[in-house]
Amino acid sequence: MVVISIVVALALLALATQAGVLAVQRAFPPQGRMIEVDGARLHIVDIGPRDAGLPIVMLHGASSNLEAMRRPLGDLLARSRRVILIDRPGHGWSTRARRRDSTPEVQARMIDEALARLGIARAIFVVHSWSGALGARLALDHPQRVAGLVMLAPVTHPWRGGVGRYNELIATPVIGPLLAYTVTLPLGYVLAESGARNVFLPQVMPDGFVKDSATPLLLRPREFIANAFDLVTLKASVVRQVARYGEISAPTVIIAGEPDKTVSTNTHARPFAAMVANAKLIVLPDLGHMVQNAVPDLVKREIETMIDAIGAMQAAAD
Repeated sequence: MVVISIVVALALLALATQAGVLAVQRAFPPQGRMIEVDGARLHIVDIGPRDAGLPIVMLHGASSNLEAMRRPLGDLLARSRRVILIDRPGHGWSTRARRRDSTPEVQARMIDEALARLGIARAIFVVHSWSGALGARLALDHPQRVAGLVMLAPVTHPWRGGVGRYNELIATPVIGPLLAYTVTLPLGYVLAESGARNVFLPQVMPDGFVKDSATPLLLRPREFIANAFDLVTLKASVVRQVARYGEISAPTVIIAGEPDKTVSTNTHARPFAAMVANAKLIVLPDLGHMVQNAVPDLVKREIETMIDAIGAMQAAAD
């Protein structure tokens, strides 16, 4: 009887999850266009004027999607610049074809190909958190595409510890999908608000952030599994690329906070800045992990300064 009860409970949770997935997808439909890349589709939102010089490409971190970069920073930049927001493979409305699509190396190649199809020769890349490793990989493997790099609370180096037992379980065969397709969505709805608030500390999370950032999309089983693979494979990925950071020649700005408890500034931002020749490091004493929400005007100023400097260099060379 116990076994039967467990099976029935799992079946009911699976049905509830599928109903929840349909509800979430109706609430947060795709906002942009799909581009076919390497067996997958990347969801891209392209906003702002097309004739405003270097475009800005924005790449979100883990456990999120392009909407986390759009409000307020992306919309602010789009008043005067072309802004391209991308759901990383497996996140938001983007898909992934293979498990190995979880690494910065593979995602950088896919994003480079997508931008080529959009006719974007060079761009300023604004990357947050997990995508710090992705931005670095783009600058290493596709330097012709990266005119400049703006890194917000970036992950760049190996760190002590793991990425949470639950993520490790979700990335485990059989057990992971079983959890993802039964308990993750209903449990996630209960925990999403408090989890997001913790990431903002010491800042206060804006009212309506979970809804405005389409965070519930993460709770869909296929995205939750993709996110877990991104996290559990990240440390090995940065180990493979960290020795190459001295090769990065693109002008780089890193903005991080001293009290960031999600991504340690001492472990990541500071050593990365020390390895990159053209890096400018800004560390603020009261800034948490969500840099794009806390100091969007500062980020915008640094981007504009970088674009002006690149333009002056090009003019001098001509």
